[in-house]
Amino acid sequence: MPRARNWAATAAAVLEDCLDPLTADGGLPGGVITAGTADGVRHTVAAGIVAPECGPEPPDEHTRYDVASLTKVVATWPLVGRAVDAGLLDLDAPVHTYLPGIPPSAPGAALTVRQILTHTTGLRADTHFERYLDRGTPLAELICEEPLISAPGTEHRYIDRGFILLGLLLTALHGRELDRSAGELWRELGMTETLYGPVARGPDVAPTEPRLTGAPRLWGTVHDPSAAMMGGIAGHAGVFTTTSDLASFAERTLGSPWLAESMRPTAFIEPGLHRGLAWIIAEDGAVAYHHGFTGTSLHLAPRTGRYLAICTNAVYHGWDKARLAPLRDLALRTIADGT
Repeated sequence: MPRARNWAATAAAVLEDCLDPLTADGGLPGGVITAGTADGVRHTVAAGIVAPECGPEPPDEHTRYDVASLTKVVATWPLVGRAVDAGLLDLDAPVHTYLPGIPPSAPGAALTVRQILTHTTGLRADTHFERYLDRGTPLAELICEEPLISAPGTEHRYIDRGFILLGLLLTALHGRELDRSAGELWRELGMTETLYGPVARGPDVAPTEPRLTGAPRLWGTVHDPSAAMMGGIAGHAGVFTTTSDLASFAERTLGSPWLAESMRPTAFIEPGLHRGLAWIIAEDGAVAYHHGFTGTSLHLAPRTGRYLAICTNAVYHGWDKARLAPLRDLALRTIADGT
């Protein structure tokens, strides 16, 4: 236990030294980092403020952030794993098996859940659901009717469309909305602060950016425009959570067989990085991680039982990929150290 406590405290301090300058120079309002281990040791640090709208107080482990694409791994991915364990879902069955409204002849009808999880579907990369407005056709059918841009299973291309389709599949599979299934899962994992939006505005919720120039900032409503068009509940985005709840998720996930299966490198991304089932796999299979567009990250290292949960609203001043690169690179090095 002392060794785990020392690692958590040291890791958090190292990352805090990187986060502090990012908030001090105004690059982002603030952020929270929780480092911990599977046996319940946690150490949390914070920097900056939640946002100017929320007053001078710093964020903490209970501040809710829109975690954007972390939705893929804290909502959709575990629900898929549970459905597989229950015998309700076959990773290699075509999606039209579970969404019978999709014509078997549609270009995307034969895509599998495994291909969706590994981002090898060949679905078009852009989303642009506004093209579908007033079509009167279910969204899953519209997605699958689009021509594919590469042969399924042949090329890794990170996109949202697949996880959007997967969220619709889970809704059909369980006969209830995705937020209800996810909410039940989170309650079982002790994640009492996690939910799909909207969330009431307040100093415990971090705003992001305006969707339109001159409009008010998004505050408690989903940042992702495609998820917004779906009512804020989608398989790829829409979840609000805290580093405290991400810590609970990590503690319950690190030793799971579903994570072990998901960490098998499947699709090549670039030297040193592969895609498993949803997660990016790094450090020769020792680390799984995922990022969120708004400025969030979750890293898991099951061999050592370590994790890092990072929440920021880096998109507050508009998205700049380079802004968080030093922090994210440091997080990967820190969790991999000693694996």
